[in-house]
Amino acid sequence: MQDRFNTGLVVGKFSPLHRGHQALIDHALSRCDRVLLLSWSQPELPGCDAARREAWLQALYPQVERLVLDEARLAHLCAQRGIAPRQLPDNRDDDASQRTFVAWVCASLWDCRVDAVFTSEHYGDDFAAALQHHFSGSTGEVWPVAHVCLDLDRRHVPVSGTALRADPHGLRHYLDPRVYADFVGRIGLLGGESSGKTTLATALAHRLKTHWAAEFGREHWEAKAGALDYDDLLHIAQVQVQRENALAATADRWLVCDTTPLTTLLYCQDMFDRAEAELHALAERPYAHLFMCAPDFPFVQDGTRRDDAFRHAQHDAYVRWLSTQQRPFTLLTGSLQQRIEQVLDALG
Repeated sequence: MQDRFNTGLVVGKFSPLHRGHQALIDHALSRCDRVLLLSWSQPELPGCDAARREAWLQALYPQVERLVLDEARLAHLCAQRGIAPRQLPDNRDDDASQRTFVAWVCASLWDCRVDAVFTSEHYGDDFAAALQHHFSGSTGEVWPVAHVCLDLDRRHVPVSGTALRADPHGLRHYLDPRVYADFVGRIGLLGGESSGKTTLATALAHRLKTHWAAEFGREHWEAKAGALDYDDLLHIAQVQVQRENALAATADRWLVCDTTPLTTLLYCQDMFDRAEAELHALAERPYAHLFMCAPDFPFVQDGTRRDDAFRHAQHDAYVRWLSTQQRPFTLLTGSLQQRIEQVLDALG
């Protein structure tokens, strides 16, 4: 029968959080009454900043106590607790510095001592011994800390964070879909009414063998017979982002977005001459690539659109906003096939 522990600790960069990390956390949960997760990387690694790591752990392990640190977060925690500020250890610092920091986090930020550390590393025994030394020295009594090792040879999950950062798409089976979604590049299509966005979105998704996120604003407008209220606009942008996030989890490398919240912001300002701060923030959300569909073919009236003059006014409004915000974009012109080729060239 395996020993059980009161409090277990898992430390990792989680850059990115992968199925090997999950196996370790799951094992700790099966062996402990309480599990603590500690994550930091100094410097941060590409695509794996603290906010993303926090979101991954929240999505997969909402029941677990965690500290996901960067310099700003650590400074804030120290200020909250009224303790002297401390710097994060650098990734290249020696083992003693890293372990002293972990012991300090347990004592000063969690106000606890752990009974076991869970790793898949050769250094695990020394890590546990170092924590035992720190905890015992602070109380004058021996505080045993066990090391629980899982899959040391990486046979069950033969992958590393380094490999995943280099090829998250080829190794996506080692990532939970909610983690993989953050490595999918969003392609945002912009343009006035009757500028070919939806036709292009479907064609691009087919060419790239991935998904496309349809324009929720159009669906909501039709559901309300065109009678949109002010609050509808923020709702449209929120649902559009939710739709993108859901589709990204099962997309392949790219997700084609048949609009962005910027479209909703500009409609809101045109209709109501104002917009909520959250809508402004959603409009600024980053996309891997932004493409502007030029109004360079005859306007098509489908019964829901205004007119060609409004189409050109919308195009000009997009260009002004993107230029003011210094957001790069690629102008797409010509036939559908020409636009597809222009997108593919830009994607590399």
